[in-house]
Amino acid sequence: TDWTHVVSCTAKLALMQHWGLNTYLYGPKDDLKHRLLWREVYSPEEEGQLRTLVTEARSRGVTFVYALSPGQDIVFSSACDLTLLKRKLKQVSDLGCEAFAILFDDIDHSMCQADSEAFSSFAHAQVSVANEIYRFLGEPSVFLFCPTEYCGSLCSPCVSKSSYLQTLGADLQPNISVIWTGSKVISRTLSVDCLEEVGSVLQRPPLIWDNLHANDYDSRRLFLGPFKGREPQLRRHLRGLLLNPNCEFEANYIPLHTLGTWHRTPPGGEGGDDEPEYCPDSALSEALRDWMDELNQPLQPGDATADVIADTPDRADRPPAQAKPLPMFPLSSGSPPTSPAKGGENGSEGEAKRPPGEGLKHKAQGRVPCGGKGLLSEAQVRLLVGLHYLPHEHGPAAQRLLQDLTWLKSNCHLVSLNGKKTAQQKVEEWRGRASRLMALCEDIAELHCSVVGGVNRAVLYDLYPYVWDLRNTALVAKAFVCWLGCGTTTGAELLGVDSEPWVFKGGVSGEVQMLLPIGSSTELFTHPPPLFPTSRLYNVRPYHSKDKLHLRTQGGKDSNSTHPDVTGDRCLGACLALCPEYSFVLEDELGVCGCVTGVQDVRAFIKRCHATWMPAMRDKYPGPRTGPSALPAHTQGEYPDSLLHHFPSQLRLDALPQLVDASVSRTLLTALLAALKANGSQGVFCEVQPTDRQRMEFLTKLGFLEILRGEARSREGVVLGRLL
Repeated sequence: TDWTHVVSCTAKLALMQHWGLNTYLYGPKDDLKHRLLWREVYSPEEEGQLRTLVTEARSRGVTFVYALSPGQDIVFSSACDLTLLKRKLKQVSDLGCEAFAILFDDIDHSMCQADSEAFSSFAHAQVSVANEIYRFLGEPSVFLFCPTEYCGSLCSPCVSKSSYLQTLGADLQPNISVIWTGSKVISRTLSVDCLEEVGSVLQRPPLIWDNLHANDYDSRRLFLGPFKGREPQLRRHLRGLLLNPNCEFEANYIPLHTLGTWHRTPPGGEGGDDEPEYCPDSALSEALRDWMDELNQPLQPGDATADVIADTPDRADRPPAQAKPLPMFPLSSGSPPTSPAKGGENGSEGEAKRPPGEGLKHKAQGRVPCGGKGLLSEAQVRLLVGLHYLPHEHGPAAQRLLQDLTWLKSNCHLVSLNGKKTAQQKVEEWRGRASRLMALCEDIAELHCSVVGGVNRAVLYDLYPYVWDLRNTALVAKAFVCWLGCGTTTGAELLGVDSEPWVFKGGVSGEVQMLLPIGSSTELFTHPPPLFPTSRLYNVRPYHSKDKLHLRTQGGKDSNSTHPDVTGDRCLGACLALCPEYSFVLEDELGVCGCVTGVQDVRAFIKRCHATWMPAMRDKYPGPRTGPSALPAHTQGEYPDSLLHHFPSQLRLDALPQLVDASVSRTLLTALLAALKANGSQGVFCEVQPTDRQRMEFLTKLGFLEILRGEARSREGVVLGRLL
């Protein structure tokens, strides 16, 4: 741990107090002494930090639960390991901590020989240690136990017949609470029947560790939606509920705000017919109104800790965060029980720098003016939430984006120039839905710019990677739909990757990606964001004839030629003239700043060059054809048949050197690859000068490999290729 970690934990405690949450579980994976080095005691400095958290929690009426995860390498029968475990927890107890948790999630079920000889089962070994520690600590009122079978899908053969759970129910001390995540690691809903079933086996109500908003299993997903799928009446069947939040602190305002609303809602049947019911949509609207105030406050990440004050006047008519106390409905900041397949140990706890916090005001020195200028509108915040909603559910905008893209792909024959004549009404329907999708993609780009230019830099640093990723994916989707609208597709590979929902990572970005013809090429979509965010607007679209002048002159006029078109004709002219349908341009607010041109079938293209393009160029540029003004002499032997068999397509990428966001060059290239793949290409190559290290590195990161060197050919240059 470090002081930044302590500051963020303290900020969480302030929010919890304000929203009426009463328990905080400390178990971050970036504290190595929580799991990997559990045997080691804390240093005096670390002790001071933990004591600060314990004291802060007590002052705010929050129970601080210290969690330890010794299961990866503990020898249950070892007196030495048991002594070290007691020493570690005694150290934390001496700091004032009175609540503890022992976690045995995500570990191997097998036992070492010594444990196999000492215990009849894995469950008996865990129960023996847990009961011993429970008694050693004086039977604290809050003592949690996370089993290895912590959800229905991990039970063998099922919940009701699991000998492991039966042993816990029979032998674990009755006042020890058992953690449960529901039917799945990340349960879409929690039902009374499922809770009663596991409660019957455990002989006690379970304590839910809810992974609804946990995102440490997928670096491209964020969950800003409301607490949902858990009716308040479930509380009668629980000992408590721990909500495991997003790794990014600033992303948890709505999850925690709505959890507080859920917590304050009567569980039903206690106050008569007039008692309020929990409505996730209403709770979301209330949380959004409050979050708007914080999003447009000039906060910097890592500021001083926050102080809770009285509600501001505009919130005076709202009920205070007080309600009939429940046994335990806490917020957890710890790492979630996640299945080994999801890499639970490698997840990041992601403690935040500084909270916004409803009703919070910060010390004067904490208010640091920053470089942002814009304010996020409520419509943009709703769009942000809808695009990063919940693990099993998208918001309206995301649903519309995916539905429209799916429909436009499936019905692209309506606007194909090579297809049968289609009724005008159908064509207009296609173009109308295409316009709607492209408008939404433009809204996503505007949202990205507003987040980057916003005054709240704490929010920027936490949310930027996600809005940046979605912005780039939306740029590709928009360009692809524009390309479909040009009517040049043959539909060869339009269906993309056939996958069931939720089986691939990436949230909305991942699902849009998988709808594109090159959706399985993850290296084209997953890259870290730039270190210096830019709010500049970019657009990727198919080439139009009016762009020719800009493209030809962006490299500057050739100093050795009196003709202004010679540079463009030599570099791009043949592609733009013979196969313009595989050319895309990148533009920003100042105009065209990059382009990529492609050739679907190099063999056929070379023949057409000899037949039409080269004679036209000889007429246009009479005289000597040597030196800088020379046009390319395309020959059939330029690329061997063995290369063209596997890589029949070719591309050329150009971007202005002053391009601020280099990631849009990747987006530009990806749009072309999607078009080539959609019309049946199985591979593409690009020729790069060996001295151009930057471009070589750029293409290599996108999956291009060296397939041909200059010494094997008449021209210099390295040929890089990738299969599609």
